[in-house]
Amino acid sequence: MKTIALIERGRDGMYTIFTPKIESFILGIGNTVQEAKADFENSVKEIKESYIDIKQSLPKELIDVSFEYKYDIASFFNYFDWINVSKFAKKSGINGSLMRRYKSGEYISQKQVSKIEKSLNELGKEISEIKLTV
Repeated sequence: MKTIALIERGRDGMYTIFTPKIESFILGIGNTVQEAKADFENSVKEIKESYIDIKQSLPKELIDVSFEYKYDIASFFNYFDWINVSKFAKKSGINGSLMRRYKSGEYISQKQVSKIEKSLNELGKEISEIKLTV
């Protein structure tokens, strides 16, 4: 079963990953997205092991579970830190200083999120069509 795992950056700068669509409470926390993902994956492993230890069957939602990670803007730009935020803002038609504020965790409207997501998808399509030569 595939389910959503949300990645968010808190006001304290820590990254949290959680699963809002399943009953089992799974949480990952870290100073970076990478640390939070590692903690999250470890939590999944520990939960599964705990069911084995107490000789109970695994809840249906955790059998063959996989995760689709969804990012808030701050977490996205932390994880993909090789993307130049100012240049990406320009490509997206968003003011650079506003994009940097989004990156730091400031509130962002759904309209702006959609605009950024559209630009990311276009960038991904462009990159996937690249052919290199020697």
